Amino acid sequence: MTEDAVARARALVGVRFRAQGRDPALGLDCVGVALAVAGVSRRGDYPRRLGDIAGAVAALDAAGLERVATGHAGDVMLIDAGARQLHLAVLVPGGHVHACARAGRVVEVPGPPAGQIIGCWRI
Repeated sequence: MTEDAVARARALVGVRFRAQGRDPALGLDCVGVALAVAGVSRRGDYPRRLGDIAGAVAALDAAGLERVATGHAGDVMLIDAGARQLHLAVLVPGGHVHACARAGRVVEVPGPPAGQIIGCWRI
């Protein structure tokens, strides 16, 4: 378990949701949460309904994250949320942290994420 990554993820809980948000002071989306937890400073737009799994995998690899066979607390998960919508979340003990547009903020949710987990990356 990467305790630092878990602590960084949990510190973001309550930050407001903002589409393509990269600054916790202004708001974060799922990519912003993953980048903040990984300590990666990266800017740039991306399609909101990406659906491009190969492109998402390449972006995670390019961010310096290491793909792992099985996710553990502190790892970033790439999730197929359905309708060609990809989503990122950070595993924490007992659940996951992610930016939730419906809740309007970053939340910690118990249990596995909704949708199929495509892969996990270690920070």
